[in-house]
Amino acid sequence: MSFEHASVSKALMLGIALTSVTAGIFDIKHYLHLQLVPHISRHHQYWRLFTHHLACANSSDLFLTELLLYNVAVHIERTFGSVKFASFLSIAVAINTIIEFLAMLVLRPLPYFGTSFNFIPSGPTALVFSIVYQYLRLIPYAYQFKVFGISMSDKVWTYAIALQLAISYVPATLMPVVVGLSTGCIYRADILSLKGWRISHKLVRFSREWIGSQLGEERPIRRTNRVLPQRRVRRDGQDGNDEIITTARPSDSRRQAATSAEPESALRTTLPPETPTPEEAPPSGGVVRQWMSELTGASRPTAAGGGTVRVPSDAEVQMLTGMFPDIARDVLLGVLQRSPNIEAATETLLSSQSHAE
Repeated sequence: MSFEHASVSKALMLGIALTSVTAGIFDIKHYLHLQLVPHISRHHQYWRLFTHHLACANSSDLFLTELLLYNVAVHIERTFGSVKFASFLSIAVAINTIIEFLAMLVLRPLPYFGTSFNFIPSGPTALVFSIVYQYLRLIPYAYQFKVFGISMSDKVWTYAIALQLAISYVPATLMPVVVGLSTGCIYRADILSLKGWRISHKLVRFSREWIGSQLGEERPIRRTNRVLPQRRVRRDGQDGNDEIITTARPSDSRRQAATSAEPESALRTTLPPETPTPEEAPPSGGVVRQWMSELTGASRPTAAGGGTVRVPSDAEVQMLTGMFPDIARDVLLGVLQRSPNIEAATETLLSSQSHAE
């Protein structure tokens, strides 16, 4: 799997890794976690509500977050589209921040929950689980298997990574996990028409021009529609001629020419291996007579440079006539005589038409 059509996921992963490493280098991770008392209630550090989403608390959380985003966010972005996925991330961050703050305020007066959920470690845990919920609802499984009679799918490995991230700081991480899943459910239910909101076109244009160029994005690899067979080796040790097979549907004229050439090819395969004499050659069939005359060493036309000229068959002439009805027959015959096969003759005629245009 690659980051093709997933530029937002790539930027998100690089941004989280960069901020986490930078916070570790400059030793400022203690400014990034979220704590209601005393940071919010006493010191009024409300900026922690947003900054605790930017960087992970340690390297193990960073590894699990990056691994989970690579297996989840790429699929969701390809399903949504880059613009809708970026809009979903913006909405998820805003809703997660509001719900986390309200949940901490509600649980604060309770005796056990007030102290257990007063602290939330830094990291985009809520955002990641909002994406995991979309992955749970939208992405189907590829295969299923059974372990001790329990049916599982290939998505169980992704859920195992999410479980490790959820229990990294129990019970502090349970709140962002539940909040993230709730946010994904709210967006999926389309409450307040959140699905229809999109980020501004100016921001999209700015991101594509300035941020997209820094991510190393390239055009997708061009995939050819030609199917080339493997190189065939005959019993005598010589290489056989490779036949080009295309997936294009043949035209009616080529189909008629191919059906008319089938009995002639069948006659070729049924001829005896020894070299016959001109008197033994069957009188019927112009193609067979030409082929037998070539085997017996009959005189062939001579080109201006002294080399021999190939004698084209009637099927080849008919095939080119159906493909190029506007070109005279003598011109087609001359091109076939100077070409080693009909494919080369077709390429010569196509190239001449393209130059003429």
